Amino acid sequence: MKQSAATESLMTHTGRAVVFKDQADLAERIDSPDLDVGPDDILIMQNAGPKGAPGMPESGYLPIPKKLAEKGVKDMLRMSDARMSGTAFGSIVLHITPEAYIGGPLGLVRDGDMIKLDVPNRSLELLVDDAELESRRADWTPPPPHEGSERGYLKLYLDHVQQADEGADFDFLAKAPDGRTTPV
Repeated sequence: MKQSAATESLMTHTGRAVVFKDQADLAERIDSPDLDVGPDDILIMQNAGPKGAPGMPESGYLPIPKKLAEKGVKDMLRMSDARMSGTAFGSIVLHITPEAYIGGPLGLVRDGDMIKLDVPNRSLELLVDDAELESRRADWTPPPPHEGSERGYLKLYLDHVQQADEGADFDFLAKAPDGRTTPV
């Protein structure tokens, strides 16, 4: 979270998850008058990380739902495995890793789950009991492969891109575990 761009009151917050499965789902439903969302909820966008989007696009700046913006809501907590422009603002937790597309915890979040963020204490908790999370992990299946990912650059990218916490770079370009930077 870019703390300098966040609303102080949202630095410590507990709220109900409103989940969007991907960028298309977000675009389709975010401004629907039927969206079950309130100002204290937490918007979640899954599958927008390095492999999920693919490419980890600057799609992490989730908009405030229209029905809340019309009531004067200027900021709310939002979370994603995507990234956003350095000039964007708001209370947004980004680069969540491992990403939802590969089975990371963000992919286990469901509508209505309670989430607790405590930035001063560097804590982010999904308030779902362990048995339920284990059940969700057991039931999780990967999303369908991206169109065209069976060969070419997209296959190379998906097979070798690292997660956000490792720089979202190709694994074969990363420093070797023994510190080498060139092949033997």
